[in-house]
Amino acid sequence: MSASALPPSDSDPRKDTLIEYPSIFPIKVMGASHDGFVHAMVQVAQQFDPSFDAASVELRPSKGGNYLGVTLSITATSRAQLDDLYRALTSHPMVKIVL
Repeated sequence: MSASALPPSDSDPRKDTLIEYPSIFPIKVMGASHDGFVHAMVQVAQQFDPSFDAASVELRPSKGGNYLGVTLSITATSRAQLDDLYRALTSHPMVKIVL
């Protein structure tokens, strides 16, 4: 079998996602509404995107005010970066849900 007749390699990481890198990627995080939650989420985002602008954070309190939705729009540079960021957010003790 010649090289041109071989099936395409599955090792191309671009085939694993429809996201074009780099791109702005919004991540929604929910947690209890209390002092320090937003700051903690900004710190996590900055670990994975040093250019993250805290001024871009969007906040949505729940109807009862017990929870806060935080949208972090990071510059996604790879699938690995996004996976690592999701793992860091979901394992954070202040976080209830990450979308």
